[in-house]
Amino acid sequence: MLSTRFVTGSVNWVDLGTPDMEAAKGFYGGVFGWTFQSAGPEAAGYGMFQLDGRTVAGGMAAPPEQGGPGWTVYFQSPDAEATAKTVERAGGTVAFQPMDVFDLGRMAVFNDPTGVGFAIWQPGRNKGLDAVNDPGTLCWAELYTPDAPTVIGFYQDVFGWETATMPLPDGSADYTMVNPGGAGLDAMFGGIVPLATDPLEEADGPYWLPYFAVSDCDATVARAVELGGRVRTPPTDMEGVGRSAKLSDPAGARFAVLQGERAE
Repeated sequence: MLSTRFVTGSVNWVDLGTPDMEAAKGFYGGVFGWTFQSAGPEAAGYGMFQLDGRTVAGGMAAPPEQGGPGWTVYFQSPDAEATAKTVERAGGTVAFQPMDVFDLGRMAVFNDPTGVGFAIWQPGRNKGLDAVNDPGTLCWAELYTPDAPTVIGFYQDVFGWETATMPLPDGSADYTMVNPGGAGLDAMFGGIVPLATDPLEEADGPYWLPYFAVSDCDATVARAVELGGRVRTPPTDMEGVGRSAKLSDPAGARFAVLQGERAE
């Protein structure tokens, strides 16, 4: 599961790019109870979504030429420059070269060999998200890809991930779960899904999908719709996991919610 004890290759940040930040504040505030804290006038509009005073995501207005509305998943790197070189050697591309973010850390943005964007965060004063797994916070990340074997090898080269597989419910392919190298199965934080197994995602294109934990999946979905969001996949039960739904916000940014199973 996700943890704030961040290590190399673990998810340590997630942020939203949107054409209308004010609308995003209202939507996510209504869905998850988030508030928005600006990072200051020098941060070009960037700021932090917070829940009970803890940072749970970032966000900023992003013009269409920067790729349109969407969530970006960040992974921890101990050396942004070295990671950028590894990305290129492994078949990916650098979208934004490593850069300092004040004294908070260093970041860079890449595309994997199939063109899916992701980012890295090399911590400085900002170590990453303050909270994960609790209702209203990030709890999982899922990659939909047209070439699972290639990207699994790519991310293993870049981050040293370890993997385990299980068959999808319909038996059409394997679901690959990932965890940081040496961290063990308890540190699994995400999955990799062949794009062709999901007609919805195949139509909309490959991407990293963030999941946010909720205490009531159906109520959250209803609230998202009330606030202008769209249901991409209605609430669905998965044995041993819980109840989840795929949504998009009013601008079209895709995300998912998960109500985990309660232990008996």
